[in-house]
Amino acid sequence: MIMRAVTCLLLAAVVVPLHAQGGARARQEIGRTVAGTPVFLETKTLRRHGDTVTVAVRAALAPPITHPKGALSSTRTITMVHCPTRTVATRESWYYLDAAGTKEGMHRTVKIPGFGPATKGSLGDVVLQHLCAAK
Repeated sequence: MIMRAVTCLLLAAVVVPLHAQGGARARQEIGRTVAGTPVFLETKTLRRHGDTVTVAVRAALAPPITHPKGALSSTRTITMVHCPTRTVATRESWYYLDAAGTKEGMHRTVKIPGFGPATKGSLGDVVLQHLCAAK
């Protein structure tokens, strides 16, 4: 009986810190789309490779996108930004059935990402403006 209690305590001591680390990522609001939805940058995913910046961003979808699995209400996108040419590319996207981004509804991976201009006021434009701002 005592051994079982000690085992449970040790297991809790290991699992709780791991869950806390893997839970919510550090997010920073960087702006809003033309629809007024906030765009969040996952700060720990920011990587710079020469002139290209790669980062994961999150946003709510307003209005939600209808999908056979249900209404897709939020997205997480790995975005690449090339500041000298002011172009963006999407490498991977997840669409979630809930606003918290925990229940995946759809996942897309781009085999060969192509850089192009961002539509004014779009998620890509908000990321571009934030990452390539003159400092």
